[in-house]
Amino acid sequence: MGRVVLVTGVARDLGALFARTLAGNPEVDRVVGLDVVPPAGDLRGVKFVRADIRTPVVGKVIAVEDVDTVVHMNLGSSNRGSVKETNVIGTMQLLAACQAAPQVRKLVLQSSTAVYGTSPRDPAMFTESMSPRAGVRTGFPKDAVEVEGYTRGFARRRPDAVVTTLRLGTILSPHVRSAFGDYFSLPALPAVLGYDPRLQFLHPHDAIETLRLATLEDRPGTYNVVGDEVTTVSQAARRLGRPLVRLPSVGFTSLTYRLVRQMGSRFTPELSRLLTYGRVADTAALRDLFGYEPRYTTPQTLAEFADGVAPGLLAAVGGHRG
Repeated sequence: MGRVVLVTGVARDLGALFARTLAGNPEVDRVVGLDVVPPAGDLRGVKFVRADIRTPVVGKVIAVEDVDTVVHMNLGSSNRGSVKETNVIGTMQLLAACQAAPQVRKLVLQSSTAVYGTSPRDPAMFTESMSPRAGVRTGFPKDAVEVEGYTRGFARRRPDAVVTTLRLGTILSPHVRSAFGDYFSLPALPAVLGYDPRLQFLHPHDAIETLRLATLEDRPGTYNVVGDEVTTVSQAARRLGRPLVRLPSVGFTSLTYRLVRQMGSRFTPELSRLLTYGRVADTAALRDLFGYEPRYTTPQTLAEFADGVAPGLLAAVGGHRG
C-alpha cells in the first residue's frame, strides 16, 4: 500500500504544483488537497476538499481519508487578520487532529527562513541552530516562529511520527506568485538609500523536490532550503533591466507601500526589512544530513525569472502567493 497524503494550502501556486507532482508518483495511493477556496487550475488526480483547517473538519478529513502523511503548506505571508489566524490557529487545529489520529505517521511542515528575522545584527549566514536577532515580533515571521514551536511540541507528544521542517527561502518564479516576484515585476524598484542587501532565492523545482523527498522518505529534522550563492538588490535590478528608485530609510515602508500600490502590486513589512538588511541561510545541513543538492543557484533562479517575466506581469494576471 502506498501513502495517503493530505496537502494543505493547495489553492496557492506552490501547494497546487506540489500536490499535482505527488499525485503522479507511483509510491502514493492518493493525494487529498485541502483549502478554503478551490485552486485556479486543474489539480489532475488530486482529490480536493474545501475546508478550513481552523475547524474540526480537518480531523474528520484525516479520519475518513485514512491519511498517514500530512504536508502543511498553508502558511500565508499576508498581514490580513484572517491569514494570521489561519497560520497559528489553523496549525494548532491541524496538529491536534494529527495527534489524535494514530495512523498519521509523518508530518512535513513548509516553514520559512523568515523565522530568523531580519536585522542589522544578523550573522553572515544563518544555520538551523541559530536564534533570530530581531524582526520576528510581528507579522509573518512571528507566525512562522509560533508554528514551528507548535510543531516541535507535536513531535515531543508523538515520538512515533517522523517530523520534518523545511525552512524555504524566498521562491522566485514567473509561475509561483510571491512578494519578491511582485516586487521584481514592477517597472521601477524602490530601494533603501545607502543599503544594498544580500538576498537568496529558491527555485520551485528545488522546493518541490525537498518536499517530495521529505514526504516519501524518512528525513526528520529542520533544514534551510534555498539556492546557493547570493545576489544584491542592485545586481538583481541590473539583471532585470529595472531602474532603482532610492528612498530614505526613514518612512521607506510607508512610502514604498503607497508607490507599489499605485503600480498595482503589494508590499509587506517583511519585504521592507529584507530590502534593508537582507538575509542569507546556510544549506550545509540540507546537503550533508538531508541529502539534497539544490539544482539552481540564486543567480540562476533570478536569471530564469528575468527571462520569463515582463514588467507588471504578475500583478496583472493575479494569482495566489506561494
